[in-house]
Amino acid sequence: MAEKSYIYRIAGPVVIAKNLNARINDLVRVGDEKLMGEVIKIQGDHVTIQVYEETTGLKPGEPVINTEEALSVQLGPGLLYSIYDGIQRPLKVLEDKMGSFIQRGVDADGLDPDKKWEFKATSSAGDVVDPGMIIGEVEEKEGMTHRIMIPPLPGYEGTIKTLKSGKFTVNDVIGTLVNGTEIKLSHRWPVRIPRKVRNKLMPTIPLITGQRIFDALFPLAKGGVAAIPGPFGAGKTVAQQQLAKWCDAEVIVYIGCGERGNEMTEVLTEFPELEDPKTGKPLMNRTVLIANTSNMPVAAREASVYTGITIAEYYRDMGYSVALMADSTSRWAEAMREISSRLEEMPGEEGYPAYLSTRLAEFYERAGRAMSLSGKEGSVSVIGAVSPPGGDFSEPVTQNTLRVVKTFWALDARLAQRRHFPSINWLTSYSLYKNTLKDYYVENVNPKWLEYINRFMDILQEEEKLLEIVQLVGSDALPEKQQLTLEVARIIREYFLQQNAFHEVDTFCQLEKTYLLMDTILHFSKVANNALEEGVGIETILVTDAKDKIAEVKFVKDYKKELAKIRSQMDREFDKL
Repeated sequence: MAEKSYIYRIAGPVVIAKNLNARINDLVRVGDEKLMGEVIKIQGDHVTIQVYEETTGLKPGEPVINTEEALSVQLGPGLLYSIYDGIQRPLKVLEDKMGSFIQRGVDADGLDPDKKWEFKATSSAGDVVDPGMIIGEVEEKEGMTHRIMIPPLPGYEGTIKTLKSGKFTVNDVIGTLVNGTEIKLSHRWPVRIPRKVRNKLMPTIPLITGQRIFDALFPLAKGGVAAIPGPFGAGKTVAQQQLAKWCDAEVIVYIGCGERGNEMTEVLTEFPELEDPKTGKPLMNRTVLIANTSNMPVAAREASVYTGITIAEYYRDMGYSVALMADSTSRWAEAMREISSRLEEMPGEEGYPAYLSTRLAEFYERAGRAMSLSGKEGSVSVIGAVSPPGGDFSEPVTQNTLRVVKTFWALDARLAQRRHFPSINWLTSYSLYKNTLKDYYVENVNPKWLEYINRFMDILQEEEKLLEIVQLVGSDALPEKQQLTLEVARIIREYFLQQNAFHEVDTFCQLEKTYLLMDTILHFSKVANNALEEGVGIETILVTDAKDKIAEVKFVKDYKKELAKIRSQMDREFDKL
């Protein structure tokens, strides 16, 4: 008879068991309270486990049981409008069982096992199916169709023997294949394994965010990856919440990974109240929240990003565009560092594990626009916040993130102190998607879009050079042409780049409005430069009224009419000059 497996040693969230017959990534139950853990290292008869719950009070000698399954999430109807912890336990269910504080050793199904869903079959007996194929639909939330797919797992190919429409729970059998395999509304998927797709597609469609600085200067493609690094208080969380509210993805997955409890509380109380601008229904109808605050066990924080990206891939496979917000990947990296030090691994730079860059790359690589196995086109766009200590972008997490992302939105504490929001530094940020998205803007907005953006960037870069001279000799010593450049740059910064997240109109800016604002600002630049060449003094140009009215257009719904008025007033003023 095999020896009973037991706890041999405990070091924080890392437990070493003896006599445990296990494979890497097996899910195990640790101690008398059956705490959830995952096998991460095997050395002889010593098996190292990272425990996803608090290990205080565990003692050597307590039993360890192997479930012989990998850490998986349950995928099916009921994910939307849910709030989970890092290992897909619904917080509402945990609250009902335990009250305000999460105790350990409590299990909860990821999906409500009792709720019945109205399933409409779109396939029938005799149809030949492959893994990933759509066989029916469930209305998950008002306006959100959940497409039921054959699980992309071995044994799920062949001919349908039975398939029936009706009301079912996620664990009921809705049909069978000729080979005897049962089909249910839900299935499980191991979080560390990316879901398969037919092929990946080029990122040629922008993720429209309604934030001018993102849409115009540093766009992100659907299926793209972006990083928002910034020091404490620079506005990362507000920027990510704005993206979650307004970006044109059909499903939002928001991972609060190691953030402070009060920040997550804000998200959890605010999101259910928000109205979806597209449908008028609650925004939570198409949102999954994963809350793993900084006082929760670190191992679950490490798992939370994988839980989130697996749910995002599941909705991509249905043919939806998904935006995943990870706030913040620095806390995830810190969890890896803590576990690595408990494992006594050789530390890399600043104590992070040597495999930090590999893990970051593996996570961001799961983004992309793809043709799914069901034949539908979907995408997962990943936006990861990074919290470098002291705002130091040279630290390992920021640097390793920079290697794999193509859009970099650098937050600047100095801009935040000047109340310039969103406080994205236009000189250090960049996007490598501009050229691949060019055709979209030409067809859907205006052929001059890219030209205008390049002119804006030239003016802002020119301003930076001139400001160094201004600090030495003052702006009056500059030639008039350069004084005008400084004025145009000020208009771009204050009237275009600044955006009020809390104003009902300015919180979201359509692409057309963004283009017309750029067009009006550049029109002022053109007529003012012409006036200078005609011999008009710079002081006279700077006191014209029309240019300052551009600031008011941001807060107006009927922007076309207002901008046309401003433009004609501008022309009249300069004609008089």
